[in-house]
Amino acid sequence: MDTPHKIIIEAGKANTQYWRDVWSFRNLFSLLAWRDITVRYKQTVIGFAWAIVRPLFTIVAFSFLRFLFGGTDSEGSIPYPLMIAAGTLAWALFSTIVNEIANSLVGNANLINKVYFPRIVIPLATTVVCLIDFLISLVIIVAMMIYYQYVPSFHIFALPLFILLLVVSAIGFGLYFAAVSVKYRDFRYILPFALQIGMYVCPVVYSTASLQEKLANYPSWIFTLYKFNPLVNIIDGFRWCMFGDVQLEILPLITSIAVSVLFLILGVFYFRKLENEFADVI
Repeated sequence: MDTPHKIIIEAGKANTQYWRDVWSFRNLFSLLAWRDITVRYKQTVIGFAWAIVRPLFTIVAFSFLRFLFGGTDSEGSIPYPLMIAAGTLAWALFSTIVNEIANSLVGNANLINKVYFPRIVIPLATTVVCLIDFLISLVIIVAMMIYYQYVPSFHIFALPLFILLLVVSAIGFGLYFAAVSVKYRDFRYILPFALQIGMYVCPVVYSTASLQEKLANYPSWIFTLYKFNPLVNIIDGFRWCMFGDVQLEILPLITSIAVSVLFLILGVFYFRKLENEFADVI
């Protein structure tokens, strides 16, 4: 049993006490995470299988379109459906976390107005169900590897690091949009549209190598700017972990790590800056 704790609110002590308060409310974090898990597929026929069905339809749809219009734009010896599956699952994890975090405060308005607790607990708790969905959806990759008789490389042991990097990026973006969405509800409609566009500016349905070939006749700075997108190198990292036959450059990867951490810091900073206004505005 946890020992009783006291929360003392003193002028000028908010920042020093904040993260201690977050740890003190770890039980609330667990409760909210479990609630999201149980509510996610409540009264659904196939339950957690939706975590497989949704990305699977996306993979099938894009694979069919590529087959219909010709060209595979794959990389190395990787079958195109496998390549697109890795990109789709990575993007699905990122976009789901961003979208769930962005809507988490508005969806818990009654809780925010009733009691004090560090508001960041709510968006962080929503990431748990997103991770569970992602882990379930990995069944798709396993099944496709068995079908194509494709053995993963030893790089697979680095996959948790890229998952962590992707989650860090998503939380940074999500916290920013969560804070903004409390005051400007328009972002609830803008964000899904922005994420839909974002999928096409990241190597989800194509490979970075094929894009580089297509941009060969254009100024080199265009592709360099594209590589500064942290998700480009993270998604390539997913494929590198699973298949091995993917080019992964160290310098752009380090840049992605730095940018992801920077976005997390900025997201937390902006969230903390507006946090005291949530109860009044929401």
